[in-house]
Amino acid sequence: MGAANILWVPLANTFGRRPITLFNILLLMLCSVWAARATSFGSLLAARFFMGVGQKILLLMVLLVAPNVVGEIYFAHQRGKAMGFYTVFICIGPVLGGIAGGYIAGNLGLAWIHWINVILSGILLIACFFLVPETLYARETPAQSMDPILDEGGKGEDGTSSIKIEDIAQNHATTGSYSELTFLRSLKLYTNHGNLLQNFVSPWLTLRLPGVWLVMLWYAGLVGGVVTISTVGPTLAAQPPYLWGNNAGLILVGGIIGALVGAVVTALSADRIITTKKTLQGEENMEPEARLPIALPGLVLATTGLWTFGFCAQSSNSHMWIGMQFGLGMLSFGLMQAPSIGFNYIIDSYGSVSADCFVVVTCMRAIISFSWTFFASGWVESAGPAIPFGVFGGLMGLFTLFTIPQWLWGKRTRIATADWIPK
Repeated sequence: MGAANILWVPLANTFGRRPITLFNILLLMLCSVWAARATSFGSLLAARFFMGVGQKILLLMVLLVAPNVVGEIYFAHQRGKAMGFYTVFICIGPVLGGIAGGYIAGNLGLAWIHWINVILSGILLIACFFLVPETLYARETPAQSMDPILDEGGKGEDGTSSIKIEDIAQNHATTGSYSELTFLRSLKLYTNHGNLLQNFVSPWLTLRLPGVWLVMLWYAGLVGGVVTISTVGPTLAAQPPYLWGNNAGLILVGGIIGALVGAVVTALSADRIITTKKTLQGEENMEPEARLPIALPGLVLATTGLWTFGFCAQSSNSHMWIGMQFGLGMLSFGLMQAPSIGFNYIIDSYGSVSADCFVVVTCMRAIISFSWTFFASGWVESAGPAIPFGVFGGLMGLFTLFTIPQWLWGKRTRIATADWIPK
């Protein structure tokens, strides 16, 4: 699902958001029918693969567009709080899906998970076709419309261009005149902007930036941990000594609580470092790296949360589900930090290429987290939960330690890579 970013984002940036979005929703709906009617594991696996490819464009709007919107409409000292509210819904979504999926599969059967998906994606396809116009178009800035006037304008006594206000207004009115966008025109399914090859290459070029790797590893480890627990947790709760049956999904409730607490803490602390009196009065410059230490407590808590879940799940004590809930809650609390702190760090550090950075971050995040979840179930079954989650926690701890050198020398790395970022 995440690797599809590399395909769909350049296509959407070249041929428009609308046709790519509609095609992907249609693909998701058809593949959901395939999954519901699958009679073998291989067929179900193939259907799920293409479902992930199809639904990626829907997550694209959330994971890639929304952070850029936050960066564009909020000031630097407001972005952390805004990103915190955005992140809590991303964090809670997979957990709620796991809880609801358990009841649907238990009461209606596994196929109905996919049939409900068919119904929802069909409604979404119709709504998007009629209500979502194309948002990609060539924006002409006032500076561009003034260029002919600047070329024709004379020089004043001080050597600067002499421009008449009425000329600017007249020229801007002429270049800014467009035909009315009617409802029928908004239903158009084709447009063409930019260089397709360049759009495919540009996200990969951001891998030269150290800050991108830091946030990517944070995000991959945290999301991989949450998704792995969401996959393994209900299975463990359905087995002895718990035997929760259709209620097995409730083992994930701790994740919701941890995300909500993390949202409150993030909203209060994410911008604290840059809302000091000296910074607001301009007496002290705020470097993007000033945000990074705020993420350390949450990342450390997430690391210990993975260990807590694994060691408690290993125990045969029937009361250890409490520890498993706490472990997932600690991990969800830490997950609030990655987008809230990390995405803002990317916006502050690499603003002009932040969209490309988010593409590669979400792509690599999905690849790494998929590798965890794909092997986790078999590994837990053969070795028990303690060893796999001990390893996952160790990797998350390593990713956390990478924060320290970036905090100390991040400005130097940004200076060294400044020529790679368009102005």
